[in-house]
Amino acid sequence: MTEIKRIAIDTSKAVFTIHAVDQAGRPVIRRDIRRAGLLEFFAKQPPTEVVMEACGGSHHWARELSALGHTVKLIPPQYVKPFVKRGKNDRNDAEAICEAAGRPNMSFVPVKSAQRQAELMVLRTRALLIGLRTQLVNALRGNAAECGIVAGKGIEKVDKLLEMVAADTTIPPAARRTLAMLGEEIARLDERLDAIGVDLIAQHKANPVSVLLAKIPGVGPITALTLVSEIDPRHFKSGRHLAAWIGLTPKERSTGGRQIMGGISRAGNERLRSLLVVGATAVIQHAKPGSKTASAWLLKLLERRPRKLAAVALANKMARIAWAMMSTGEAYRGVPRAA
Repeated sequence: MTEIKRIAIDTSKAVFTIHAVDQAGRPVIRRDIRRAGLLEFFAKQPPTEVVMEACGGSHHWARELSALGHTVKLIPPQYVKPFVKRGKNDRNDAEAICEAAGRPNMSFVPVKSAQRQAELMVLRTRALLIGLRTQLVNALRGNAAECGIVAGKGIEKVDKLLEMVAADTTIPPAARRTLAMLGEEIARLDERLDAIGVDLIAQHKANPVSVLLAKIPGVGPITALTLVSEIDPRHFKSGRHLAAWIGLTPKERSTGGRQIMGGISRAGNERLRSLLVVGATAVIQHAKPGSKTASAWLLKLLERRPRKLAAVALANKMARIAWAMMSTGEAYRGVPRAA
């Protein structure tokens, strides 16, 4: 019987494609398997290396296959793309995954536990509900403006806007009912966000690493929880490696021995990058000599660079600090105050 060296899986909703190679790298199995029969197929295989793309459902299957004794590795999809042959189909995709996993310098994604995925699910649901609430508030303000009613910006001004709508007798009944319905949906989302916020604060206080990270200026409970849930510090060689993964380092376009650096790559975790940049922007808004959060480095940077660029640079530094604290367990020491 041919000894299998590696099995690659191209996942989908219903049909999974298998590509297995022997010790010499020759294909020995190329077939499609229905979702219901995947675990049965791998239960019959001796323990071997199984590789998949890190996409939807991959962490679940990684846990299931690991329980059967297999060694599961997840590859970022962007690292698999260069190995796909010209004709793109499921079998070529599975072959590309297998080929990419065989590279000696390939980077892999750590498999998340079910508990960590549950924590991330709460954070992502909160972000989704905030986006929905923003859409509803924009729709409410836009429709009210069509009726000649305008209120100040901000979520705290929604109640005042609804009061103005209710007091205006010139608005047609259909428009009044529509605006009231939008207000009710916004209030309902506010209640759900408040409930999720209470759970997240309790989760933050129960996690010592999250409490530790919240001491960094610009890092609040939500950002700290996101860092803890998204990042395994052992998977990154340095703080700069983490910053590059988040997408906070310049994109390099060097050629001919000439180094050309552009804007940030914006690769990696978009939500975590956004949280860090927003937190850095909040620090910059209050940056002044003598401030607890304003270092001499930040004040000098603000003198010669735009505030948005300084916010990205500070977010990069915050990511490096977070990696160091998560790796060593050391508390945040703060920065010397600028004179």
